[in-house]
Amino acid sequence: MAGGRTADLAPTAAVKIFSAGTAGCVADLVTFPLDTAKVRLQIQGESRPLLEGQRAKYRGVFGTIYTMVRTEGPRSLYSGLVAGLQRQMSFASVRIGLYDTMKQIYSRGSENAGIGTRLLAGCTTGAMAVALAQPTDVVKVRFQAQVRLPESGSVKRYSSTIDAYKTIARDEGVKGLWKGCLPNITRNAIVNCSELVTYDIIKELILKYNLMSDNMPCHFTAAFAAGFCTTIVASPVDVVKTRYMNSVPGQYKGAANCALTMLINEGPTAFYKGFVPSFLRLGSWNIVMFVSFEQIKRAVVKFQQAQQSPL
Repeated sequence: MAGGRTADLAPTAAVKIFSAGTAGCVADLVTFPLDTAKVRLQIQGESRPLLEGQRAKYRGVFGTIYTMVRTEGPRSLYSGLVAGLQRQMSFASVRIGLYDTMKQIYSRGSENAGIGTRLLAGCTTGAMAVALAQPTDVVKVRFQAQVRLPESGSVKRYSSTIDAYKTIARDEGVKGLWKGCLPNITRNAIVNCSELVTYDIIKELILKYNLMSDNMPCHFTAAFAAGFCTTIVASPVDVVKTRYMNSVPGQYKGAANCALTMLINEGPTAFYKGFVPSFLRLGSWNIVMFVSFEQIKRAVVKFQQAQQSPL
């Protein structure tokens, strides 16, 4: 991405892939409770629409977190974390780590890539990442949506991450692990374009006009803007993706049918369910991820240089 102005800050593609995957895991560890709250709010009303006057179980992001801790225990906030970390190591490493490489390929090595080239690079790495990491995303969403009520004695949908992979493959076929792949590709094309391209352009402009140096304040500002833009654009697709991946076999005929069912049963506002936690999560995730990404990338390059330099 923009900003590598000195020779000692020219990481290879391998360094970027490693740094992006690691930074994605760090960001997930910090923001996972917000993501779980977002999923619970998004699927609320899925089984049966709320009757008039009936109070919703989850109300707002912090209300959802409080309800989950009170009824299911603190561990419920990190349900699906293992799959989430598996997802980031395979997903973030591709969609973020390969972004600069694809941008160079599409611009034929030019240092001044246009917005069209950047959007195309974002779409490409987003689609590649989904094709590779979709099973981990399906398992993560299933775990986050799984309600744990110890006092009810109800049987959990899945007992472990490995059990989830096996159960989904056995009951729904291997294609069940790629359930919702098309809406997820659509979502991640949108997310990548709004997230990476926004970050890339804002960081480039900040450095071009010498508003900040290429350090944490610059990364923080660009990451915050990227998170806000991404939430506005991607929320409707994200809700449909979550509903469809969490659905039982036969509940929806496809992603389009899922969206239509939501519109008919719950109205257009259903597409922005969980918007506040989505923004809190995406905003904070982007800040932690991009700041971590830049610092890890520099640390690895410095380590490589130290190893290569004579004693």
